[in-house]
Amino acid sequence: MTLPHVFRALRSRNYRLFFIGQGVSLTGNWMTTTASAWLAYELSGSPFVVGLLAFTSHIPILLFSSLAGVWSDRLNRHRLIMLLQLLCFLVAAILAGITLTGHVTVTWLLVLSSVRGLINAVEFPTRQAFIVELIETKKDLGNAIALNSTLFNLARLTGPSVAGLVIVAGGAGGCYLLDALSYAPILISLAVMKLPRRVAASSRAHPWDELRAGWRYAAATPSLRAPLILVAVMSMVAFSAATLAPVFARDVFLRDARTLGLMFAAVGAGALGSALFLSSRSSAVGLTRWVARGVFMVGVGQTAFAASPWLSLALLSLTLTGAGIVLTMAGSNTLIQSYVDDDKRGRVMGLFSMGQGMFPIGSLLVGFAASVVGPRPAVFASAAVCLLAAVLFHRTVRRALDPMKPNVPTSPIQDA
Repeated sequence: MTLPHVFRALRSRNYRLFFIGQGVSLTGNWMTTTASAWLAYELSGSPFVVGLLAFTSHIPILLFSSLAGVWSDRLNRHRLIMLLQLLCFLVAAILAGITLTGHVTVTWLLVLSSVRGLINAVEFPTRQAFIVELIETKKDLGNAIALNSTLFNLARLTGPSVAGLVIVAGGAGGCYLLDALSYAPILISLAVMKLPRRVAASSRAHPWDELRAGWRYAAATPSLRAPLILVAVMSMVAFSAATLAPVFARDVFLRDARTLGLMFAAVGAGALGSALFLSSRSSAVGLTRWVARGVFMVGVGQTAFAASPWLSLALLSLTLTGAGIVLTMAGSNTLIQSYVDDDKRGRVMGLFSMGQGMFPIGSLLVGFAASVVGPRPAVFASAAVCLLAAVLFHRTVRRALDPMKPNVPTSPIQDA
């Protein structure tokens, strides 16, 4: 494939603006994620608090993203996205202010992470649906979503690395300030877009009726039900190593915030590789085998990370884990996007986001386990669940998908 073909979705002006603005903003987001994890452990000295922070930032996604998927189809997505980005800027600015002035506490971190989680619960399904409106040529939609996945993982690679340097040089407050400033490009990009006016449907059912209809549809469709269940399970156990990275960086390997940045960057490097691999595929047929392999890779990677006596091996293990996570999550997303009916896409993607919202429960459990038995056994337990899930998916779930043909010829990829 030629370079212009790989980036063909950028021919659409609105998507090009969104791509550039989002790239800067996502990097700032990952800086805040890294800084908050480090700062929470520095202030409390408790692995449980690190897990609790992840819990508070993601539990709203579990609780509200499914309903948000219904409302994203009812409102003007352009205006809604602008409002959500502005709210994210305000949260980052508040974090920067209280941290730079020395007033930050664990309570402040937990409260503001909860607010950010509420914003994300609406933003995730809305952004996925909004991309359709940005593409001038609908056949470029798959490429646009693939580019979004690549952009997300590039930010996951660079953001934590920069954050580690900034924390060492000037503290976590510098990361929050840079994150706040990073919202300027995306807000400007959204403001200068020229979008056709959306025509609302003449009549709609009650939101709760639409929500229940989406649930029934997903539950009755094996090609959707299988990856949705897998995503929910893996969201609980696949991120244990990343959740406890601050504990391993400081207490196991006796390093500073730069090592934490390297750990998150290692996850991002593996994730980026898998995102590029998935974006090169032209069909979802046979993708279930790669999803099963991804689950297995997460289990092996976390096992090696928990057992590693050397930082270099731990970083390689995290790279393998990151690659497996994207194969699992983005691969499952591709399967769902390929099989779902268009008129139910928003609601099903809300359920997908809800499955990803199981992450906070897993973070809370692994944080508690690390406090009781130590970080290494906690990650070992999560790795065992991943390996079991790989076996079960390979033997049973895949059979529900492979004989069925996708509804579309190309396979879109979403953020992992």
